[in-house]
Amino acid sequence: MQVYEGREGIGPLFFAYNRCVARVLPQTFFDRPALVVARALLGKALVRRKGDRTYTGVITEVEAYDGPQDRACHAHRGKTPRNEPMFGPAGHWYVYFVYGMHWMLNIVTGRRGYPAAILIRGIRALDESQYWNGPAKLTKAFQIDRQLNGKGASRREGLWIEDRGVRVNIQDVRRTPRIGVAYAGIWAKKPYRFVWNPGKRTSQQLFT
Repeated sequence: MQVYEGREGIGPLFFAYNRCVARVLPQTFFDRPALVVARALLGKALVRRKGDRTYTGVITEVEAYDGPQDRACHAHRGKTPRNEPMFGPAGHWYVYFVYGMHWMLNIVTGRRGYPAAILIRGIRALDESQYWNGPAKLTKAFQIDRQLNGKGASRREGLWIEDRGVRVNIQDVRRTPRIGVAYAGIWAKKPYRFVWNPGKRTSQQLFT
């Protein structure tokens, strides 16, 4: 099911996200260490424009993959045609295919040449009526595929991230090991997964 920006909502997220001016995140936002960017992405709005429709959702769950030393990172064994976007400039999309059926959406972070990216795992609808609790579910709902791989996160490319002024309270954020990376040895236990649950906070509490 798809969510369209502008539909009526009743939850605090809806009111918080629609009472302020949106600001597209610049490349400098992503040109920082992966763990810093991962935490900062929580509460931001992922926006997809395709044709005459716009899809918008709140980022609630992400995972950081940080460099060649990270054994769970695609770039652990070096540069390949598949992971090449990870070695490029920050603020670009890394979209890859898994299990022959699912697309995964990542945003590249840090300096050029250092392979790091953030996997976007969870998105919540602005009216809180839907929650895509998995990277494959959100890419399907937002119609994201290989065509966006290597593209910049911008309005021009049709997929970007906005800051709408919502404050994420550290008490509402959990850090856990990443999902499905048991093969990565000690790196499997790194708390590189960030999950945000605003709970019953009011729109006034969420809005800066």
